[in-house]
Amino acid sequence: MLYSFEVSTNARNMLVDITYKVNEVVKKSGVTSGICVVYVPHTTAAVTINENADPSVKRDIENTLSKVILPDWGYTHLEGNSDSHIKSTLVSPSITLIIDNGNLLLGTWQGVYFCEFDGPRRRKVYVKIISD
Repeated sequence: MLYSFEVSTNARNMLVDITYKVNEVVKKSGVTSGICVVYVPHTTAAVTINENADPSVKRDIENTLSKVILPDWGYTHLEGNSDSHIKSTLVSPSITLIIDNGNLLLGTWQGVYFCEFDGPRRRKVYVKIISD
């Protein structure tokens, strides 16, 4: 079962909590036990799992990536977004989650984040549900 949804961003670098949307897909699938793969088909975006209780963690991740991977480091890519490509590679375009009792098996403080590194844009997220 393959599902998709769109995410709109309004900044160049931005983490968007998509936990609710991914959970909706799991519920819609009717699968109670299996695997959920979340995939972003973009070379300047990614997806990750991290804390979603304290919004300062999201800001810290955004700020640290931007300080470590500078936008104007002298890259050779002509589009001027090499830093975005590098961030996407480091964070990853996909994650795999366990579905148990019809729910994503996440830790108490964990959430699923779409990571924008070359926005603002309208992006696509794919969710593949595999039943046991």
